[in-house]
Amino acid sequence: MKNINWLFVLLALVSCNKEPKVLPFDNSIIQDTILNVVIRPVHPNLLTDKTDSLKLYYEKLNFHEIWYADENRKDLINEIKFCYKEGLKPDDYKIKIIEELEEKRAELKDDEIIKYDILLTETFEKLSNHLYKGKLNPKELYSDWDLNPKEIALSNLLKKGIKEKKIASTFNALKPNHIVYKLLKKSLLEINKLPNISFQKIEIKNKIILNDTLPEMVKIKKRLAYWKDYKNKDSLITWVYDTITYKAVKRFQARHGLAQDGVIGIGTIKALNTTKSERIEQIFANLERWKWYPFDLGEEYLIANIPEYMLHYVTNKDTVSRNRIVVGTKKRKTPILTSKLSNFVFNPTWTIPPTIIKEDLTPAATKNRNYFPARNLTIYNNKGTEVSPENWNPSKARSYRYVQKPGHTNSLGLVKLNFLNRHSVYLHDTNHRDYFAKTYRSLSSGCVRVENPLVLVKQILVKSNPEKWSGSEIDSIIKLEKTKTVSIKDTVNIYIFYWTSWFENNKLQFREDIYDLDKGLFEKLKNSKK
Repeated sequence: MKNINWLFVLLALVSCNKEPKVLPFDNSIIQDTILNVVIRPVHPNLLTDKTDSLKLYYEKLNFHEIWYADENRKDLINEIKFCYKEGLKPDDYKIKIIEELEEKRAELKDDEIIKYDILLTETFEKLSNHLYKGKLNPKELYSDWDLNPKEIALSNLLKKGIKEKKIASTFNALKPNHIVYKLLKKSLLEINKLPNISFQKIEIKNKIILNDTLPEMVKIKKRLAYWKDYKNKDSLITWVYDTITYKAVKRFQARHGLAQDGVIGIGTIKALNTTKSERIEQIFANLERWKWYPFDLGEEYLIANIPEYMLHYVTNKDTVSRNRIVVGTKKRKTPILTSKLSNFVFNPTWTIPPTIIKEDLTPAATKNRNYFPARNLTIYNNKGTEVSPENWNPSKARSYRYVQKPGHTNSLGLVKLNFLNRHSVYLHDTNHRDYFAKTYRSLSSGCVRVENPLVLVKQILVKSNPEKWSGSEIDSIIKLEKTKTVSIKDTVNIYIFYWTSWFENNKLQFREDIYDLDKGLFEKLKNSKK
């Protein structure tokens, strides 16, 4: 079937010790009678200026053409053409050049076909890496994003895909498989169905409430209709803020994480003024971020989405609970990270971190020493000796340690969820439980406050050890008002992520970009030459 004559050529590859390296090279033309194609040899000398990874691909396939089969080339070209569905641009992968070469491939000379083959292999590598781990490296963009680098060995995947003619399946296996990413791709398709219409900016002087009458309502109704939140039974659009529009506004507010009160204020107008193109850019930014996140999140994990202000507890791909959270302010951002749950601390004490000592405690306590007893704070000097508020020296404020006693008024509340990270952040209860009723919850100093954390903690402990934790054990611990640490035996992964767009219940969902990351990321993606 295949006429193969193996030859070995000595390639004088100069190494640091000047010794030549022997590489096997088959310079014969292979006749594949099944596919009715010839498979040309690719001399290693043609790869001297290429990357080591590219050389490895050809070495794995005996230094012959890789893209000799029409089906494999078609799959690769289709993946490039439709990569915009993954938030990538076909032009970044030389699609026009490749399509021109493909169209006249039968007329190309042997050396031209080899060059074309090398181009396809380089493109396969570039596109594969971008699909698997994104175009950009978050560590180069942000100092507070602690995500493990994603690496993958493509040579074996390429060899298998080529031999089995499953290049399309190879690409599918590289794409993020999380349901949020898959649905986010659907949102891109849905938003592209909307017409490209330019809307005039909506401006209001005061909040608009039900039954108000003003000319701006015409623009508002048209904008709501564009986003499919409003359907007008009549062709005439009036100035009246009627009940139908009121319900449409509430639907729009729900999709944008706004207070669903039907009041048209600054936040609602800002969301209404956001254009289709801006939303598409936002979706692209989120598709890129999802490529940075771990491919496999595990069987059991807690995942916090900062702009959504929600914590999701997931076991076996099923979300078993959702808790509201309070996250860091724009000035004191909650970091993006991956970790594993270490332990629960019931009735925790709280040692005030340096940033809060500098920016909050010192100015306030300098004005009023009652700051300390009012907050159940004990002051310790560098020898561990307790210092009274009267003897506290503001000029040496950072040399002291400040510890808040356990209890309902403790800033960490009744339980703390610890996990390893370099930022000293954790999930915890709070003494400001009223904050969870707020719509805008970017209010903390970096840690993540969790609503009803004792219920969540019990769920996790019961799953791990139902015989021990199914009763009132946690209540008993809390009543003692003594600090108690409970270790976690099962692996519960912790993810603190950032996504501002997704698709839920067949509806586009957007959230305020509270850390202003979307526009900057999209611009970097657009200008990236990698």
